[in-house]
Amino acid sequence: MIRNDQEYRAALKRTEEDRQVAAKQRAALEAAGLAPDEVERAMQPLLSFHAQLAEEISWYERVKRRDFGVLSRLTGLGRLLIALRIANGLTQRELAQRLGVDEAQVSRDERNEYYGITLERAQRVLDALGTQVVTRVVEASDERELAPV
Repeated sequence: MIRNDQEYRAALKRTEEDRQVAAKQRAALEAAGLAPDEVERAMQPLLSFHAQLAEEISWYERVKRRDFGVLSRLTGLGRLLIALRIANGLTQRELAQRLGVDEAQVSRDERNEYYGITLERAQRVLDALGTQVVTRVVEASDERELAPV
C-alpha cells in the first residue's frame, strides 16, 4: 500500500520501468519462438504484479481526491483510517504527535491496517484527524445498497 507522496512517485517510476521490462520480455519470448499462449502464460507473473501496483496507484490518487467510496464492511475501517490520514495531508509522524504516541506505533498500525484495534482507539484516530464516520444500516439482502470499497 502506498502511504505517502514519496512512495507514490516511486510507484509511478516503477510502473513505467515495469512496462519497459514487460515489452522487452514479451519480445524476447516471441523471438524465442514461443506460441502466443505460452508467451501470455510466461508473462502472467509480471503482468499480475504490474496490475497490483497500478491498483495501488489508483487507490492513492482517489484518496488524495478524497474519494473514499463506501465502507460496506467494518473490516475496512483500518484502510479508511489510513486513507483519511493521507487525504488530510498528514505524515505518520504528525498523526503520532496528535495521538501522543511514537511514530513507530502509527507505522505498525498502518502496516497492519489497524487490525484488531478497539472502537475507542479508532475514534481517537478519527478525532485526531478531525473526521467523523457516518453510518447507515441496510439489510444485507438489499445488494444494490452495498457497494464494496
